[in-house]
Amino acid sequence: MRPEASFATVAERVAALNDRYRHHAADDVLRHAISDAQVGRIAMVSSFGAESVVLLHLLAVAKPDVPVLFIDTEMLFPETLAYQQEVAEKLGLTNVQTVRASLTQLAAQDPDGTLHRRDPDACCTLRKTIPLEAALAPYDSWITGRKRFQGGARKELQFFEAEGESRIKVNPLAHWAPADVQDYIWNNNLPRHPLVAQGYPSIGCAPCTSPVKEGEDPRAGRWRGQDKEECGIHFIDGKVVRGPVKENAA
Repeated sequence: MRPEASFATVAERVAALNDRYRHHAADDVLRHAISDAQVGRIAMVSSFGAESVVLLHLLAVAKPDVPVLFIDTEMLFPETLAYQQEVAEKLGLTNVQTVRASLTQLAAQDPDGTLHRRDPDACCTLRKTIPLEAALAPYDSWITGRKRFQGGARKELQFFEAEGESRIKVNPLAHWAPADVQDYIWNNNLPRHPLVAQGYPSIGCAPCTSPVKEGEDPRAGRWRGQDKEECGIHFIDGKVVRGPVKENAA
């Protein structure tokens, strides 16, 4: 299903969608997004990280054959790879697709697997952004698990976002609080990522993720000590975001 031509631009479609679903709950936003002609062909992108199981469960209830794109950077924790298989099987997700960088690009740009030490942005581009963009090519929209409480570039998040001029992002959990996430996992008896109990509230690639101390921001363990808070697969105001977004920036 392709988006209807009722609105000329992605930005206009996004404005209409946010107005239409402004007072809907997360499960309603997700369910309607899957079938709304203004959203078009859709896939979910999931890291199978610390909180991913919530959105994956909502999808499994609504429509378990929607494509789920899992980016395997080949630098993930072994626990994440095992968890991905466990969750997909337990929830009955029937269309999980693993996305990886091409062997040719890896050999040319990161032959010894140390690019993340020299240039973490380039590593994220190579292992995440480029493969994901190729995997998303057939889709008009994609579903993310981002939430406002995660802070940084996410604190003004809406249910629907314009990604450039060609694609829409759907954020069903945008308005959830941390307690909402934990309550949903508990109430639905969902499996937890094993690293959460070891102090990892936000989980990415193993070389660039560290445990978080009590009182720290949940994402403090991602690229610790670097001017970087996103991997680059997300856009804010049409621009790739990797570092902190400046307040009131022009």
